[in-house]
Amino acid sequence: MQTEHVDRPRTAFVSGASRGIGKSCAVFLARAGFDVAITARTVHDGEVREHSPTVHGSDSSPLPGSLEETAASITDLGRTALVLPADLLDHGSLDEAAARTLATFGHIDVVVHNGRYVGPGHMDRFVDTPIELLRHQLEANVLGPLVLNKTFLPAMVAQGSGTIVMITSAVAYADPSSAAGEGGWGMGYGLSKAAVHRIAGFIEVEYAGQGIRTFNVQPGMIDAERTLLESGRFGFGGWGAPPDVVGAVVRWLVTHPDADRYRGANVEAQFLCHELGLLPEWPGPNANRAGLRYDRSAEQLRDFEEQLVATLNDRTVS
Repeated sequence: MQTEHVDRPRTAFVSGASRGIGKSCAVFLARAGFDVAITARTVHDGEVREHSPTVHGSDSSPLPGSLEETAASITDLGRTALVLPADLLDHGSLDEAAARTLATFGHIDVVVHNGRYVGPGHMDRFVDTPIELLRHQLEANVLGPLVLNKTFLPAMVAQGSGTIVMITSAVAYADPSSAAGEGGWGMGYGLSKAAVHRIAGFIEVEYAGQGIRTFNVQPGMIDAERTLLESGRFGFGGWGAPPDVVGAVVRWLVTHPDADRYRGANVEAQFLCHELGLLPEWPGPNANRAGLRYDRSAEQLRDFEEQLVATLNDRTVS
């Protein structure tokens, strides 16, 4: 766990915080005593913008959730909420959001990169996806977090501490079991999340010994508000874990001293939440429900290590 600065409140920045995983992370951090800067496109309830995940249709119906709602949840917990409208495709708005966070709070302790591109191309097959939409996903999902890190990392280094959490995805290292529209997802989502998955490790190496910690958090299938509304017609959704699973894991990673063992590693949120009992009301993980060729090598290695230690202990006793 990073060094505490007892003379000032802890602060966090969460992107994509108007609903779902981002909102949950922001609220769980507020519960842990953080003042939280939150960013997304949707500021007020009922805002209308295109969010169809496919080029084969249009959907501009209002989605549940807004930065105003998330801010109210934070302030209800007695913490400060800083509302920062921004668009991951507008890198200038990200620069402004990061600068305003530092100007308002004076420092930043935790950054959670959760926001991602929302729109056509996410659920389209490759030949149906214009290159422009692939570019949008790379610009938003990969370069967006890097733009924010360009401002936040130097501030963290100057203060000698800071934690960066990348909300990644199993699509970064697993192929879909079916094509987009039939239970799978578009190539742009997989490409961009694969790139996002590499960020934490590079930062961990480059800033080793300077008080900077990084984590990749893989949520697994999460039934967020938009997922429940949209994903059924694409062959999945309705059986995932609640967003609070990820919120609880992120809170634990940024506040618990034992979390350092996961630095620079990939944290399977549902497994860790279940293993540590971080969300008692949640019944537990359901791995591979989506038919993914799921990368469980880290979990299997840990099981092997535990079995080896138990065997050695048995031999020592005997």
